[in-house]
Amino acid sequence: MENFLLIFVALFAGYSIQKLRLFPENAATTLNQFIITIAFPAIILLQVPKIDFSYEMLLPAFIAWIVMLFSALFILLLSKALRFSKEITGALMLVGVLTNSSFLGIPIINAYLGSEAIAYVLVYDQLGTFLAFAIYGTFVASYYSSEHKLEFKLIFTKLFTFPPFIALLVAFVLSGVVFHGAILSTLEALSETIVPLALVAVGLQLQFRLPRDDLKPFGTALFVKLFVAPLVAIAFCVFFDFESLAAKVSILEAGMAPMITAGVLASMVGLAPRLSASIVGYGILFSFATTAFLYLFIR
Repeated sequence: MENFLLIFVALFAGYSIQKLRLFPENAATTLNQFIITIAFPAIILLQVPKIDFSYEMLLPAFIAWIVMLFSALFILLLSKALRFSKEITGALMLVGVLTNSSFLGIPIINAYLGSEAIAYVLVYDQLGTFLAFAIYGTFVASYYSSEHKLEFKLIFTKLFTFPPFIALLVAFVLSGVVFHGAILSTLEALSETIVPLALVAVGLQLQFRLPRDDLKPFGTALFVKLFVAPLVAIAFCVFFDFESLAAKVSILEAGMAPMITAGVLASMVGLAPRLSASIVGYGILFSFATTAFLYLFIR
């Protein structure tokens, strides 16, 4: 309940600040830069070393990557058919593919499937969307925000200078290491700033009346994220006859709202910032209904 309240309060605060012009015009950009360079690396260093890479826990991560692969292909095909610009396609490749698997995933799945499902949520998040954000997200942001032809040297350089990816490499090296209490407290404090700051940043850019040109990409992103993605997860589980708790968690996770930090990244690199923020903001609101329908289906 607290998480849901925070969502609405932070979004409303950001939107109100935007309308009242209480912050400078570049406030959302500044918040996004803080999240990407400090807060998100902190949560990576805090969570990734704790992961238990056992075979039994890998199903949600595998489904996460399958869902993201098909979602990205759908986005590419629809973007080409609808003749979206490179900037808009790049934005949709982030917010239409990456899912909000932890902040929304944990409270929603805990409410529907109970606390025993949370372990699978963490696997879907850490080995699925977390890794995808650091690797796939960096690639997409670098490629679609560049005005020049793709150069692998440039992509390689950006990937290995991207703070979340650097943190991910360090986290893998530190796998199994127990941090000192002071370090843990610092990482926890920094990581806890992600959600409120990201939601305020979304609110700062949120538009309830979208320009007509944004309606098609807006609908495309939410169609793929909230309908196509869970259908892919359902089809995969039905085909391989997966009916376990891990499968149910994966289906619900696939239908969650767009990843907040994906919207942050899209905004930070100039990929349709207002459109990306609107997709994330509306996606959060719509996903409460779509995940309820998914739960009724898998139950």
